[in-house]
Amino acid sequence: MNQHVTATTADIADPVPDRAAADSPQDVVRLVDLKRRFGATPALDGVSLNVRKGEILGIIGRSGAGKSTLIRCLNGLERPDSGEVFIEGREIGRLGERDLQPLRRRIGMVFQHFNLLSAKTVEDNVALPLKIEGRPRAERLARAAELLQLVGLSEKAKAYPASLSGGQKQRVGIARALAARPALLLSDEATSALDPETTRSILALLKDINARLGLTILLITHEMEVIRSIADRVAVIDAGRIVEEGAVWQVFADPKSDITRSLLGGIRPQLPPEIASRLTLGEGTETILRIDVAGEAARRPLLSELSAGVPGPFRLVHGGIDHVQQQPVGTLFVAVPGADAAHLAAIIAFLKDRNARVEVLGHVASPV
Repeated sequence: MNQHVTATTADIADPVPDRAAADSPQDVVRLVDLKRRFGATPALDGVSLNVRKGEILGIIGRSGAGKSTLIRCLNGLERPDSGEVFIEGREIGRLGERDLQPLRRRIGMVFQHFNLLSAKTVEDNVALPLKIEGRPRAERLARAAELLQLVGLSEKAKAYPASLSGGQKQRVGIARALAARPALLLSDEATSALDPETTRSILALLKDINARLGLTILLITHEMEVIRSIADRVAVIDAGRIVEEGAVWQVFADPKSDITRSLLGGIRPQLPPEIASRLTLGEGTETILRIDVAGEAARRPLLSELSAGVPGPFRLVHGGIDHVQQQPVGTLFVAVPGADAAHLAAIIAFLKDRNARVEVLGHVASPV
């Protein structure tokens, strides 16, 4: 990963003209009430969404949620039935194919299965967008060399894709996507075909490119771990609708929709199955509470304060604190032995007064 940090921003992308321009609120992408149907099935059902200049926005959803249709509408390969797609302030729905071509060059694409040309060398694959533009070969190869340095593959310039690992192929795909100095990089499940270690290195590369070049990135994924790793904001899509969006740490801390909670299930603490299987809604020896905290609430010595503020026994049975976007986000599962209704109400009120969210999950007949 250290090989690619020697190229400068000026080498790789058009320089930002001034600080005011960099801080401009202008959106690179704006979608307004986008709808697209295939027969009786709505693939997009009123999607409105903004992607801000310089941010990484993750769009997550299950298979069939509408992610692929959305990305095809963004790059002009699919026409929505209604609604508007603005790229850098220009509405693309009314553009003909000839007018779409220069706009597509403002959008770089990184694909799940790399889409490299096997008969071309690495440097020629990277330079391909510039060849399509009609740039001179010397210029194309110079640009390819800069980008291969950026992604840490300078020594592979003359190699062919068949000799590369999956991670190296994806680095070539990223370099190619940057060749025409795009305003927007679309990543379509770019790490789905990679092992976990390689995935982490590719995500770190994308984060580095975003930070150093100020490049706007839109990630399409079905993996919450990808969102947690590098995204600034997340939008959750389900059945063609955006059901939730916000800063990543806030969505992780307080998911509003069932689909978001389901997608988070694999990376947030869950009640262990051996305890969950014993829960009942009736009375029991112990009451099991789920306590969710984030931000300042997660920085407090919450359980120590609870012990001092509401005397009586309780036990931490599972959970922990994670950090998302430098913010602490935690879930704790606490067992309260023999609690009567008044004592339990006092515990819940105490925790809520400290901005914790509390849910009574049920009761168990014997200590867990």
